Amino acid sequence: MEINVALTNNLLPDKYGKHAAAKDIKNGKPIISFPIKLSNIPAEAKTIALTFTDPDSIPVCGFEWIHWTAANIPSSQVEIPENFSQKATGPVVQGKNSAASPLLNGSTEFSVGYNGPNPPDQTHDYVLKVFALDDNLDLENGFWMNELLHKMDGHIVASAQKTLPSRA
Repeated sequence: MEINVALTNNLLPDKYGKHAAAKDIKNGKPIISFPIKLSNIPAEAKTIALTFTDPDSIPVCGFEWIHWTAANIPSSQVEIPENFSQKATGPVVQGKNSAASPLLNGSTEFSVGYNGPNPPDQTHDYVLKVFALDDNLDLENGFWMNELLHKMDGHIVASAQKTLPSRA
């Protein structure tokens, strides 16, 4: 399985991160998700799940920031379009991002779905992981990433990951 995300000068385009237009930033966070193209998905895959995290956030906030999780994307959907996070409907479900954390006085607005890159100190390397699964997962909107990881156990038929740098 392969992931393709178009980069500009080897960076995630500004419109999907910290330097997005003001109308595309809510509660201080970019909300327009980037397009993803998938290829070589195994025939036995029924659905796709994804995680998008920032391991470079660990020195900044003490943990790997969760920017986006989604599951039950039909495996036939090889192109996940721009702004999919806001437009997706069932059976697709999306999980909480780190803005939902009670440790951060989590808000309910924009705490589910895409919460784009917002590196405070330097360019960060964000990690997009995509999983081809043999079944739908029993998850509801607003799941936590650990629930996704547990539900995927035993159902992953292929996976891939891509590093997506985004500038501060």
